[in-house]
Amino acid sequence: MPLRNDKQRYGWLSISLHWLVAATVLSLFALGLWMVDLGYYDAWYRKGPDLHRSIGILLFMTMLFRLAWRLLSPPPSALPSHQRWEVILAHLAHWALYALLFIAMVSGYLISSADGSSVSVFDWFAVPSITGHQSGLEDTAGDIHEIAVWSIIILASLHGLAALKHHFLDRDDTLRRMLGLSPRQTP
Repeated sequence: MPLRNDKQRYGWLSISLHWLVAATVLSLFALGLWMVDLGYYDAWYRKGPDLHRSIGILLFMTMLFRLAWRLLSPPPSALPSHQRWEVILAHLAHWALYALLFIAMVSGYLISSADGSSVSVFDWFAVPSITGHQSGLEDTAGDIHEIAVWSIIILASLHGLAALKHHFLDRDDTLRRMLGLSPRQTP
């Protein structure tokens, strides 16, 4: 499989980035849901958010790379069997997911840095606060973060259902292309 995308298939880098981001987003969502119920004396009360923030910052960097890669290696063309409305909805959904991911990551960063402190990433490096201390920012950013994250989960679920619809009902190669599989053999 080639590195770059071509007109018919995704390259291995785009496929790897897609699944890495999907797994990371689902993991961060699960971790976030679990963290909100931790008590002050729970051993993970500080470890959970530190892990969540560190992975979130690395995801932000990965998404910047993914966007740059998308510009350098555009995705394959839509399959000829796709309806015009499906192509339009797919483009809108993809760009909405990108936008929501960046909104979620930036708002998450603002929650953590609203008190003026930097965000440590696994003690490898720290991302300084760009706002300084801003009273109330963490609450506003928290509301935005929650809305963005739930929107991502809903839209990503619809995205996954659409891929399954293409695979099982339409019996086309939409999902196979993102799995790196060869096209279906025509009878």
